[in-house]
Amino acid sequence: MAAHHDQESVSEGGMFRSLSRFSSTLLGIVHTRIELLRTELQEEVQYAAKLALWGFVAAFAGLMALFMGALTVVFAFWDTHRLAASLAMVGLFVVIAIAAVLVTSHKLRTKPPMLDATLAELAKDRDRLRARS
Repeated sequence: MAAHHDQESVSEGGMFRSLSRFSSTLLGIVHTRIELLRTELQEEVQYAAKLALWGFVAAFAGLMALFMGALTVVFAFWDTHRLAASLAMVGLFVVIAIAAVLVTSHKLRTKPPMLDATLAELAKDRDRLRARS
């Protein structure tokens, strides 16, 4: 009976060690994936900030150029066709706005999914764990 009790304590110790190693491995995997997620999020935020800054600069410069160009056209035709020149400038701005909306919506539809690398790594982990069991 004592030998049976010793075997149980040894198997419990082995099972506890095995469970402890499994937990440690699982925790390591989760830790690595969270670090990857954090890195990807930081990269996405930096990319978005740079894109927004350059977008604002480009929009400001473009709008100033369009405004000055429109004023130049209206002033050039002030004596003869001021209404036609003004309507032509409005039409030009409408066409530019529609083109900008179409380009933006296309870019949003074709953007790769966020956190793609993290999701790919998690899928690999899942597949490896399924293959072992």
